[in-house]
Amino acid sequence: MRFPAGRVSAALRSKMIEPQDCGDGDEHEATPQTVPTLPSMPRERVPLQKSSVCSRSYFMVVMVFFHVYIINVIALLFYVHYNNTPGDVLASPSREAVSGGSDHHKPHESHQQQSGSESGFQRDIYLPRLEGIRVGHVQKVSLMPGKTHEMRTLSLKPLLFEIPGFLSEEECRVVVQLAQLKGLMESQVMVPEGQEELTEQLNLSSEEIFNLLDLNQDGQLQLQEALYSLQILTHSRVLDGIWLTPENLREIYVGLKADPDGLLSLEEFRLLGSDAFQRFLQQRGVKSSQLVRNSRHTWLYQGQGSHQVLQDLKKRVTRLTRLPSALVDLSEPLQVVRYGQGGHYHAHHDSGPVYPETVCTHTRLAANASTPFETSCRYITVLFYLNSVEEGGETAFPVADNRTYEEVSLIQNNVDLMDTRKNCDKSNLRVKPVKGTAVFWYNYLSDGQGWVGEQDEYSLHGGCVVTRGTKWVANNWINIDPDYQRQARYQQLVSLQEGEGAEDGDEPDEDGPPSQVTDAHQEL
Repeated sequence: MRFPAGRVSAALRSKMIEPQDCGDGDEHEATPQTVPTLPSMPRERVPLQKSSVCSRSYFMVVMVFFHVYIINVIALLFYVHYNNTPGDVLASPSREAVSGGSDHHKPHESHQQQSGSESGFQRDIYLPRLEGIRVGHVQKVSLMPGKTHEMRTLSLKPLLFEIPGFLSEEECRVVVQLAQLKGLMESQVMVPEGQEELTEQLNLSSEEIFNLLDLNQDGQLQLQEALYSLQILTHSRVLDGIWLTPENLREIYVGLKADPDGLLSLEEFRLLGSDAFQRFLQQRGVKSSQLVRNSRHTWLYQGQGSHQVLQDLKKRVTRLTRLPSALVDLSEPLQVVRYGQGGHYHAHHDSGPVYPETVCTHTRLAANASTPFETSCRYITVLFYLNSVEEGGETAFPVADNRTYEEVSLIQNNVDLMDTRKNCDKSNLRVKPVKGTAVFWYNYLSDGQGWVGEQDEYSLHGGCVVTRGTKWVANNWINIDPDYQRQARYQQLVSLQEGEGAEDGDEPDEDGPPSQVTDAHQEL
Protein backbone atom coordinates (compact mmCIF):
# COMPACT_ATOMS: atom_id res chain seq x y z
CA MET A 1 0.00 0.00 0.00
CA ARG A 2 1.39 3.39 -0.83
CA PHE A 3 0.98 6.46 1.38
CA PRO A 4 1.23 10.01 0.32
CA ALA A 5 4.57 11.63 1.02
CA GLY A 6 3.07 14.24 3.29
CA ARG A 7 1.42 11.63 5.51
CA VAL A 8 4.64 9.59 5.84
CA SER A 9 6.59 12.65 6.95
CA ALA A 10 3.94 13.58 9.45
CA ALA A 11 3.88 10.04 10.82
CA LEU A 12 7.64 9.92 11.21
CA ARG A 13 7.72 13.26 12.98
CA SER A 14 4.99 12.10 15.29
CA LYS A 15 6.93 8.90 16.04
CA MET A 16 10.16 10.74 16.77
CA ILE A 17 8.66 13.03 19.36
CA GLU A 18 6.49 10.39 21.00
CA PRO A 19 7.70 9.60 24.57
CA GLN A 20 8.71 5.99 25.23
CA ASP A 21 7.48 5.74 28.84
CA CYS A 22 4.64 7.87 30.08
CA GLY A 23 3.31 7.80 33.59
CA ASP A 24 -0.08 9.46 32.97
CA GLY A 25 -1.90 11.57 30.53
CA ASP A 26 -1.00 14.94 31.95
CA GLU A 27 2.69 14.29 31.65
CA HIS A 28 2.29 13.12 28.09
CA GLU A 29 0.54 16.29 27.13
CA ALA A 30 3.21 18.50 28.68
CA THR A 31 6.12 16.69 27.05
CA PRO A 32 5.91 18.09 23.50
CA GLN A 33 6.70 21.60 24.82
CA THR A 34 10.02 20.68 26.53
CA VAL A 35 11.45 17.47 25.08
CA PRO A 36 12.68 18.78 21.66
CA THR A 37 15.38 20.89 23.30
CA LEU A 38 16.68 18.36 25.87
CA PRO A 39 18.42 15.65 23.76
CA SER A 40 20.62 18.03 21.74
CA MET A 41 22.09 20.24 24.56
CA PRO A 42 24.01 17.63 26.55
CA ARG A 43 25.38 16.03 23.39
CA GLU A 44 26.83 19.38 22.26
CA ARG A 45 28.35 20.45 25.66
CA VAL A 46 29.97 17.21 26.77
CA PRO A 47 32.55 17.02 23.91
CA LEU A 48 33.60 20.64 24.62
CA GLN A 49 34.11 19.90 28.33
CA LYS A 50 36.27 16.84 27.59
CA SER A 51 38.43 18.83 25.12
CA SER A 52 39.04 21.58 27.73
CA VAL A 53 40.21 19.08 30.36
CA CYS A 54 42.52 17.37 27.88
CA SER A 55 44.15 20.68 26.83
CA ARG A 56 44.69 21.74 30.43
CA SER A 57 46.28 18.42 31.36
CA TYR A 58 48.56 18.52 28.34
CA PHE A 59 49.69 22.05 29.26
CA MET A 60 50.48 21.00 32.84
CA VAL A 61 52.55 18.03 31.66
CA VAL A 62 54.51 20.19 29.25
CA MET A 63 55.23 22.80 31.93
CA VAL A 64 56.41 20.14 34.41
CA PHE A 65 58.84 18.68 31.90
CA PHE A 66 60.06 22.18 30.97
CA HIS A 67 60.81 23.11 34.61
CA VAL A 68 62.54 19.78 35.23
CA TYR A 69 64.73 20.42 32.18
CA ILE A 70 65.65 23.95 33.35
CA ILE A 71 66.47 22.68 36.86
CA ASN A 72 68.70 19.97 35.41
CA VAL A 73 70.57 22.50 33.27
CA ILE A 74 71.15 24.79 36.28
CA ALA A 75 72.31 21.86 38.41
CA LEU A 76 74.73 20.81 35.67
CA LEU A 77 76.19 24.32 35.48
CA PHE A 78 76.70 24.41 39.25
CA TYR A 79 78.33 20.99 39.13
CA VAL A 80 80.77 22.05 36.41
CA HIS A 81 81.54 25.33 38.21
CA TYR A 82 82.30 23.85 41.64
CA ASN A 83 84.10 20.79 40.33
CA ASN A 84 86.35 22.68 37.92
CA THR A 85 89.14 22.72 40.54
CA PRO A 86 92.83 23.20 39.89
CA GLY A 87 94.56 20.38 38.13
CA ASP A 88 97.31 18.11 39.29
CA VAL A 89 100.22 20.27 38.17
CA LEU A 90 99.86 22.77 40.98
CA ALA A 91 97.94 20.59 43.38
CA SER A 92 100.56 17.97 44.07
CA PRO A 93 103.24 17.36 41.48
CA SER A 94 104.85 13.98 42.03
CA ARG A 95 108.53 13.19 41.68
CA GLU A 96 107.69 10.94 38.74
CA ALA A 97 106.14 13.94 37.02
CA VAL A 98 109.25 16.00 37.71
CA SER A 99 111.48 13.38 36.12
CA GLY A 100 109.19 13.11 33.11
CA GLY A 101 107.45 9.85 34.01
CA SER A 102 103.93 11.23 33.75
CA ASP A 103 102.44 12.30 30.45
CA HIS A 104 100.23 14.80 32.22
CA HIS A 105 103.20 16.92 33.24
CA LYS A 106 105.22 16.56 30.08
CA PRO A 107 105.62 19.68 27.96
CA HIS A 108 102.77 20.26 25.59
CA GLU A 109 103.60 20.00 21.91
CA SER A 110 102.87 23.67 21.37
CA HIS A 111 105.56 24.57 23.93
CA GLN A 112 108.28 22.19 22.80
CA GLN A 113 109.95 24.97 20.84
CA GLN A 114 110.82 26.87 24.01
CA SER A 115 114.53 27.25 24.66
CA GLY A 116 116.72 26.26 27.59
CA SER A 117 115.22 24.47 30.54
CA GLU A 118 111.89 26.22 30.14
CA SER A 119 109.25 23.53 29.90
CA GLY A 120 105.73 24.21 28.68
CA PHE A 121 102.82 23.37 30.99
CA GLN A 122 99.36 23.11 29.59
CA ARG A 123 97.10 25.87 30.86
CA ASP A 124 94.34 23.78 32.39
CA ILE A 125 94.44 25.32 35.85
CA TYR A 126 91.64 27.38 37.34
CA LEU A 127 92.11 29.48 40.47
CA PRO A 128 88.78 29.74 42.30
CA ARG A 129 87.77 33.30 43.05
CA LEU A 130 84.98 34.19 45.44
CA GLU A 131 82.15 36.44 44.29
CA GLY A 132 81.42 39.62 46.19
CA ILE A 133 77.96 40.14 44.64
CA ARG A 134 77.51 43.61 46.22
CA VAL A 135 78.73 45.58 49.22
CA GLY A 136 76.98 44.31 52.35
CA HIS A 137 76.15 40.92 50.86
CA VAL A 138 76.36 38.10 53.44
CA GLN A 139 77.05 34.49 52.51
CA LYS A 140 77.51 31.35 54.58
CA VAL A 141 80.86 29.56 54.49
CA SER A 142 81.82 26.26 56.10
CA LEU A 143 85.40 26.52 57.34
CA MET A 144 85.46 23.88 60.05
CA PRO A 145 83.37 20.80 60.92
CA GLY A 146 80.12 21.57 62.68
CA LYS A 147 80.33 25.35 62.33
CA THR A 148 79.23 27.88 59.74
CA HIS A 149 80.65 31.38 59.47
CA GLU A 150 79.10 34.46 57.92
CA MET A 151 81.21 36.28 55.35
CA ARG A 152 80.28 39.86 54.49
CA THR A 153 81.42 41.78 51.42
CA LEU A 154 83.07 45.07 52.43
CA SER A 155 84.07 46.33 48.98
CA LEU A 156 84.32 45.22 45.36
CA LYS A 157 87.45 47.25 44.51
CA PRO A 158 89.38 45.53 45.96
CA LEU A 159 87.33 42.38 46.47
CA LEU A 160 87.31 42.46 50.27
CA PHE A 161 85.51 40.25 52.80
CA GLU A 162 85.08 40.18 56.59
CA ILE A 163 84.52 36.98 58.63
CA PRO A 164 83.67 37.53 62.32
CA GLY A 165 84.62 34.72 64.69
CA PHE A 166 87.23 33.24 62.35
CA LEU A 167 89.43 32.51 65.38
CA SER A 168 88.32 31.66 68.89
CA GLU A 169 89.57 33.59 71.92
CA GLU A 170 91.75 30.63 72.87
CA GLU A 171 93.31 30.49 69.38
CA CYS A 172 94.06 34.22 69.50
CA ARG A 173 95.74 33.80 72.89
CA VAL A 174 97.87 30.87 71.67
CA VAL A 175 99.09 32.72 68.55
CA VAL A 176 100.08 35.79 70.60
CA GLN A 177 101.89 33.66 73.19
CA LEU A 178 103.76 31.68 70.50
CA ALA A 179 104.93 34.96 68.96
CA GLN A 180 106.08 36.27 72.33
CA LEU A 181 107.86 33.01 73.05
CA LYS A 182 109.78 33.15 69.77
CA GLY A 183 110.56 36.85 70.16
CA LEU A 184 109.64 39.85 68.03
CA MET A 185 111.95 42.07 66.01
CA GLU A 186 111.61 45.64 64.84
CA SER A 187 109.53 45.93 61.68
CA GLN A 188 111.07 48.28 59.18
CA VAL A 189 110.75 48.76 55.49
CA MET A 190 114.11 49.35 53.89
CA VAL A 191 114.81 50.13 50.27
CA PRO A 192 116.50 47.02 48.81
CA GLU A 193 120.18 47.28 48.09
CA GLY A 194 121.16 48.07 44.54
CA GLN A 195 118.20 50.38 43.84
CA GLU A 196 120.68 52.94 42.52
CA GLU A 197 121.31 50.65 39.59
CA LEU A 198 117.65 50.34 38.64
CA THR A 199 117.43 53.71 36.91
CA GLU A 200 120.46 52.86 34.80
CA GLN A 201 118.95 49.53 33.77
CA LEU A 202 115.74 51.26 32.73
CA ASN A 203 117.75 52.99 30.00
CA LEU A 204 115.86 56.25 30.51
CA SER A 205 117.62 59.59 30.38
CA SER A 206 116.75 62.55 32.61
CA GLU A 207 115.06 64.21 29.65
CA GLU A 208 112.87 61.15 29.03
CA ILE A 209 111.88 60.90 32.69
CA PHE A 210 111.19 64.64 32.76
CA ASN A 211 108.89 64.35 29.77
CA LEU A 212 107.04 61.45 31.36
CA LEU A 213 106.44 63.43 34.55
CA ASP A 214 105.53 66.65 32.75
CA LEU A 215 101.84 65.87 32.77
CA ASN A 216 100.69 68.92 30.81
CA GLN A 217 103.74 68.84 28.51
CA ASP A 218 104.53 72.53 28.98
CA GLY A 219 108.27 72.00 29.48
CA GLN A 220 108.05 72.91 33.18
CA LEU A 221 107.14 70.87 36.24
CA GLN A 222 104.57 72.57 38.41
CA LEU A 223 104.52 72.06 42.16
CA GLN A 224 101.99 69.23 42.03
CA GLU A 225 103.89 67.55 39.21
CA ALA A 226 107.17 67.99 41.09
CA LEU A 227 105.73 66.41 44.24
CA TYR A 228 104.58 63.51 42.15
CA SER A 229 108.02 63.16 40.59
CA LEU A 230 109.65 63.26 44.02
CA GLN A 231 107.23 60.60 45.15
CA ILE A 232 108.22 58.35 42.26
CA LEU A 233 111.95 58.87 42.66
CA THR A 234 111.81 58.14 46.40
CA HIS A 235 110.00 54.84 45.82
CA SER A 236 106.55 55.91 47.02
CA ARG A 237 108.02 58.32 49.57
CA VAL A 238 110.17 55.60 51.14
CA LEU A 239 113.81 56.52 51.55
CA ASP A 240 115.89 54.26 53.80
CA GLY A 241 112.68 53.36 55.62
CA ILE A 242 111.74 57.01 56.21
CA TRP A 243 108.35 58.42 55.28
CA LEU A 244 108.52 61.73 53.44
CA THR A 245 105.39 63.75 54.08
CA PRO A 246 104.13 66.38 51.62
CA GLU A 247 105.71 69.00 53.88
CA ASN A 248 109.06 67.19 53.65
CA LEU A 249 108.78 66.94 49.88
CA ARG A 250 107.94 70.61 49.65
CA GLU A 251 111.02 71.46 51.71
CA ILE A 252 113.14 69.42 49.33
CA TYR A 253 111.50 71.14 46.41
CA VAL A 254 112.22 74.58 47.87
CA GLY A 255 115.75 73.51 48.71
CA LEU A 256 116.39 72.80 45.05
CA LYS A 257 116.01 76.54 44.38
CA ALA A 258 113.10 76.26 42.02
CA ASP A 259 112.05 79.27 40.02
CA PRO A 260 110.17 82.00 41.91
CA ASP A 261 107.05 81.22 39.90
CA GLY A 262 106.98 77.70 41.37
CA LEU A 263 108.15 75.84 38.29
CA LEU A 264 110.90 73.27 38.00
CA SER A 265 113.03 73.29 34.88
CA LEU A 266 114.82 70.36 33.31
CA GLU A 267 118.15 71.49 34.78
CA GLU A 268 116.67 71.69 38.27
CA PHE A 269 114.98 68.34 37.76
CA ARG A 270 118.34 66.71 37.11
CA LEU A 271 119.39 67.71 40.62
CA LEU A 272 116.73 65.38 42.04
CA GLY A 273 119.01 62.45 41.29
CA SER A 274 121.88 63.96 43.28
CA ASP A 275 122.41 64.11 47.02
CA ALA A 276 119.56 66.56 47.68
CA PHE A 277 117.65 63.97 49.69
CA GLN A 278 120.71 63.01 51.71
CA ARG A 279 121.39 66.65 52.61
CA PHE A 280 117.79 67.03 53.67
CA LEU A 281 117.90 63.97 55.93
CA GLN A 282 121.19 64.98 57.50
CA GLN A 283 119.68 68.28 58.56
CA ARG A 284 116.73 66.62 60.27
CA GLY A 285 116.60 63.91 62.89
CA VAL A 286 114.53 60.80 62.23
CA LYS A 287 111.57 60.19 64.56
CA SER A 288 109.47 57.05 64.95
CA SER A 289 106.52 58.93 63.49
CA GLN A 290 108.51 59.37 60.28
CA LEU A 291 108.98 55.64 59.84
CA VAL A 292 106.87 53.93 57.22
CA ARG A 293 106.08 51.21 59.72
CA ASN A 294 106.34 51.40 63.48
CA SER A 295 105.82 47.90 64.90
CA ARG A 296 107.45 44.62 65.90
CA HIS A 297 106.89 41.24 64.25
CA THR A 298 107.91 37.60 63.98
CA TRP A 299 107.22 34.59 61.72
CA LEU A 300 105.53 31.35 62.81
CA TYR A 301 105.94 28.17 60.76
CA GLN A 302 102.62 26.39 60.08
CA GLY A 303 103.84 23.15 58.50
CA GLN A 304 104.32 19.66 59.82
CA GLY A 305 105.47 19.64 63.44
CA SER A 306 104.14 23.11 64.25
CA HIS A 307 101.55 23.89 66.93
CA GLN A 308 98.14 22.39 66.21
CA VAL A 309 96.45 25.81 66.36
CA LEU A 310 98.74 27.07 63.60
CA GLN A 311 98.05 24.02 61.44
CA ASP A 312 94.29 24.35 61.97
CA LEU A 313 94.49 28.01 61.02
CA LYS A 314 96.23 27.16 57.75
CA LYS A 315 93.60 24.51 56.93
CA ARG A 316 90.87 27.05 57.57
CA VAL A 317 92.54 29.53 55.22
CA THR A 318 92.77 26.82 52.54
CA ARG A 319 89.04 26.13 52.81
CA LEU A 320 88.25 29.85 52.80
CA THR A 321 90.24 30.63 49.66
CA ARG A 322 89.37 27.29 47.95
CA LEU A 323 92.92 27.13 46.62
CA PRO A 324 94.98 23.93 46.30
CA SER A 325 96.68 23.06 49.57
CA ALA A 326 100.06 22.95 47.79
CA LEU A 327 99.82 26.66 46.99
CA VAL A 328 99.01 27.50 50.59
CA ASP A 329 101.71 25.18 51.97
CA LEU A 330 104.44 26.80 49.86
CA SER A 331 103.42 30.33 50.73
CA GLU A 332 104.94 32.52 53.42
CA PRO A 333 104.61 31.50 57.07
CA LEU A 334 102.24 33.28 59.44
CA GLN A 335 103.44 36.76 60.30
CA VAL A 336 102.45 38.07 63.76
CA VAL A 337 102.71 41.84 64.32
CA ARG A 338 102.45 43.94 67.46
CA TYR A 339 101.68 47.67 67.28
CA GLY A 340 102.20 49.59 70.50
CA GLN A 341 100.66 52.95 71.25
CA GLY A 342 101.63 55.23 68.38
CA GLY A 343 102.24 52.24 66.08
CA HIS A 344 101.14 52.55 62.48
CA TYR A 345 101.79 51.38 58.94
CA HIS A 346 101.43 53.87 56.11
CA ALA A 347 99.32 52.88 53.11
CA HIS A 348 100.98 50.37 50.80
CA HIS A 349 100.34 47.41 48.50
CA ASP A 350 101.16 43.93 49.72
CA SER A 351 102.25 43.02 46.19
CA GLY A 352 104.02 44.92 43.49
CA PRO A 353 103.13 45.06 39.80
CA VAL A 354 104.77 42.34 37.74
CA TYR A 355 106.38 43.35 34.45
CA PRO A 356 108.17 41.14 31.90
CA GLU A 357 111.52 42.08 33.46
CA THR A 358 110.27 41.44 37.03
CA VAL A 359 110.35 38.17 38.94
CA CYS A 360 108.44 37.13 42.03
CA THR A 361 110.53 36.70 45.15
CA HIS A 362 109.15 33.26 46.00
CA THR A 363 109.75 31.81 42.49
CA ARG A 364 113.03 33.51 41.60
CA LEU A 365 114.80 30.13 41.77
CA ALA A 366 112.63 29.00 38.85
CA ALA A 367 113.39 32.07 36.74
CA ASN A 368 115.50 31.37 33.67
CA ALA A 369 117.28 34.72 33.78
CA SER A 370 118.65 36.90 36.54
CA THR A 371 117.07 40.30 37.03
CA PRO A 372 117.41 43.01 39.67
CA PHE A 373 113.64 43.55 39.71
CA GLU A 374 111.93 41.45 42.38
CA THR A 375 108.58 41.84 44.07
CA SER A 376 106.43 39.89 46.50
CA CYS A 377 103.63 38.21 44.55
CA ARG A 378 100.92 37.86 47.17
CA TYR A 379 97.73 36.85 45.43
CA ILE A 380 95.62 36.93 48.61
CA THR A 381 96.04 38.62 51.98
CA VAL A 382 94.27 37.15 55.02
CA LEU A 383 94.50 39.45 58.04
CA PHE A 384 93.54 38.25 61.54
CA TYR A 385 92.78 40.52 64.48
CA LEU A 386 94.16 38.86 67.62
CA ASN A 387 92.75 41.43 70.04
CA SER A 388 90.31 44.32 70.18
CA VAL A 389 92.11 47.66 70.20
CA GLU A 390 91.00 50.22 72.76
CA GLU A 391 91.26 53.12 70.35
CA GLY A 392 92.56 53.49 66.80
CA GLY A 393 94.40 50.80 64.87
CA GLU A 394 91.82 50.41 62.10
CA THR A 395 92.81 48.94 58.76
CA ALA A 396 92.24 51.69 56.21
CA PHE A 397 91.59 51.33 52.48
CA PRO A 398 91.98 54.90 51.16
CA VAL A 399 90.61 54.33 47.64
CA ALA A 400 88.29 51.35 48.13
CA ASP A 401 85.47 51.37 45.57
CA ASN A 402 86.71 54.62 44.03
CA ARG A 403 85.46 55.21 40.52
CA THR A 404 89.04 55.67 39.28
CA TYR A 405 92.56 55.30 40.67
CA GLU A 406 95.34 57.80 40.03
CA GLU A 407 98.43 57.84 42.19
CA VAL A 408 98.89 61.55 41.70
CA SER A 409 95.47 62.19 43.25
CA LEU A 410 96.52 60.58 46.55
CA ILE A 411 97.81 64.00 47.58
CA GLN A 412 95.07 66.62 47.30
CA ASN A 413 95.02 70.00 49.03
CA ASN A 414 97.88 69.04 51.33
CA VAL A 415 96.00 65.89 52.39
CA ASP A 416 98.09 62.76 51.89
CA LEU A 417 95.75 59.78 51.86
CA MET A 418 98.68 57.41 52.32
CA ASP A 419 99.62 59.00 55.65
CA THR A 420 97.78 56.81 58.15
CA ARG A 421 98.95 58.85 61.12
CA LYS A 422 97.11 61.99 60.07
CA ASN A 423 94.48 61.16 57.47
CA CYS A 424 92.99 57.76 58.28
CA ASP A 425 89.60 59.41 58.68
CA LYS A 426 89.80 60.44 55.01
CA SER A 427 89.94 56.83 53.79
CA ASN A 428 86.94 55.43 51.95
CA LEU A 429 86.83 52.32 54.16
CA ARG A 430 88.11 51.54 57.65
CA VAL A 431 87.83 48.15 59.34
CA LYS A 432 87.75 48.22 63.13
CA PRO A 433 89.94 45.52 64.74
CA VAL A 434 87.74 43.06 66.63
CA LYS A 435 89.24 40.02 68.34
CA GLY A 436 88.85 36.84 66.29
CA THR A 437 87.70 38.61 63.12
CA ALA A 438 89.46 37.98 59.80
CA VAL A 439 89.45 40.10 56.67
CA PHE A 440 90.84 38.96 53.35
CA TRP A 441 91.19 40.47 49.93
CA TYR A 442 92.67 39.84 46.49
CA ASN A 443 95.77 41.84 45.60
CA TYR A 444 95.49 40.90 41.93
CA LEU A 445 92.72 40.86 39.39
CA SER A 446 91.87 37.80 37.33
CA ASP A 447 93.40 37.47 33.87
CA GLY A 448 90.04 36.26 32.55
CA GLN A 449 91.40 32.74 32.04
CA GLY A 450 91.39 31.49 35.61
CA TRP A 451 94.84 32.76 36.60
CA VAL A 452 96.47 35.80 38.18
CA GLY A 453 96.12 39.05 36.25
CA GLU A 454 97.24 42.62 36.89
CA GLN A 455 97.74 44.15 40.29
CA ASP A 456 94.57 45.54 41.86
CA GLU A 457 95.65 49.08 42.67
CA TYR A 458 92.56 49.56 44.84
CA SER A 459 94.04 47.12 47.37
CA LEU A 460 96.08 50.01 48.77
CA HIS A 461 95.77 49.77 52.57
CA GLY A 462 97.47 50.72 55.81
CA GLY A 463 97.29 50.50 59.58
CA CYS A 464 95.90 53.57 61.33
CA VAL A 465 97.84 54.84 64.31
CA VAL A 466 97.04 53.14 67.64
CA THR A 467 96.03 56.00 69.92
CA ARG A 468 95.39 53.88 73.01
CA GLY A 469 96.27 50.31 73.91
CA THR A 470 98.03 47.64 71.85
CA LYS A 471 97.19 46.01 68.55
CA TRP A 472 98.01 42.37 67.69
CA VAL A 473 97.43 41.08 64.15
CA ALA A 474 98.59 38.17 62.00
CA ASN A 475 98.94 37.84 58.23
CA ASN A 476 98.68 34.86 55.92
CA TRP A 477 99.84 35.66 52.38
CA ILE A 478 99.16 33.23 49.53
CA ASN A 479 102.02 33.50 47.03
CA ILE A 480 101.20 32.84 43.38
CA ASP A 481 103.28 33.93 40.41
CA PRO A 482 101.29 35.65 37.63
CA ASP A 483 103.63 33.81 35.24
CA TYR A 484 101.97 30.40 35.11
CA GLN A 485 104.97 28.62 33.60
CA ARG A 486 107.30 29.94 36.29
CA GLN A 487 104.91 28.93 39.08
CA ALA A 488 104.63 25.42 37.65
CA ARG A 489 108.42 25.07 37.39
CA TYR A 490 108.78 26.27 40.97
CA GLN A 491 106.30 23.63 42.12
CA GLN A 492 108.31 20.96 40.37
CA LEU A 493 111.61 22.12 41.86
CA VAL A 494 110.14 22.01 45.36
CA SER A 495 108.67 18.57 44.71
CA LEU A 496 112.04 17.30 43.52
CA GLN A 497 113.81 18.68 46.59
CA GLU A 498 111.25 17.09 48.88
CA GLY A 499 111.64 13.78 47.11
CA GLU A 500 115.40 13.85 47.49
CA GLY A 501 115.06 14.80 51.14
CA ALA A 502 112.71 11.87 51.75
CA GLU A 503 115.21 9.46 50.19
CA ASP A 504 117.99 10.84 52.39
CA GLY A 505 115.83 10.38 55.46
CA ASP A 506 115.77 14.06 56.39
CA GLU A 507 113.14 15.10 58.89
CA PRO A 508 111.24 18.35 58.46
CA ASP A 509 112.60 21.27 60.41
CA GLU A 510 110.20 21.99 63.24
CA ASP A 511 111.92 25.20 64.29
CA GLY A 512 111.26 27.17 61.14
CA PRO A 513 109.98 27.21 57.59
CA PRO A 514 111.77 25.59 54.65
CA SER A 515 114.69 27.52 53.25
CA GLN A 516 112.96 28.35 49.97
CA VAL A 517 110.15 29.98 51.93
CA THR A 518 112.38 31.74 54.45
CA ASP A 519 114.34 33.41 51.66
CA ALA A 520 111.11 34.74 50.21
CA HIS A 521 110.42 37.11 53.12
CA GLN A 522 110.13 40.64 51.93
CA GLU A 523 108.17 43.23 53.82
CA LEU A 524 106.24 45.78 51.87
